[in-house]
Amino acid sequence: MDNIVRHRARLSAAPFRVAALAGFGGFLAIFALGYARDLTDFPLLIPPFGASCVLAFGYPASPFAHPKNIIGGHFLSAAIGLLACAVAGYGTTGAALGVGMAICAMMLSDTTHPPAGANPVVVAILKPDPTFLLLPVLFGAVAIVLIGRVFHRVASPGKAK
Repeated sequence: MDNIVRHRARLSAAPFRVAALAGFGGFLAIFALGYARDLTDFPLLIPPFGASCVLAFGYPASPFAHPKNIIGGHFLSAAIGLLACAVAGYGTTGAALGVGMAICAMMLSDTTHPPAGANPVVVAILKPDPTFLLLPVLFGAVAIVLIGRVFHRVASPGKAK
């Protein structure tokens, strides 16, 4: 909770600087994933990653922005989305079942990451194979966490993140 209070104080003291740095961090993470996708033709971007960047770069003190939440939440929700769609079909029922089960699983495993709640919907729309869990989900989530760690160390030297 102390980190959240410090973050709010920093934001109120220099709102434009903090917001601009957060926006730049999100830009870097999505650009890196997109550029790597363009070089390799591997699928490395999904829409929930944009929302993950809001938390990772804009609200790093939030419990939802912890590495275990970003990585675990995305992986768990995508896996549940694949399972739900395999059972209930790639449509409204599969997406809804996946989202409901993902919320439950993230809460029970203490890996809640709100952007990851969209992963079952992405699964229902894209109809991916199980490699979706590795590329883009696991690779992308880990990349966002690592880029966020480096970014916050550079942008706020002297403060452990």
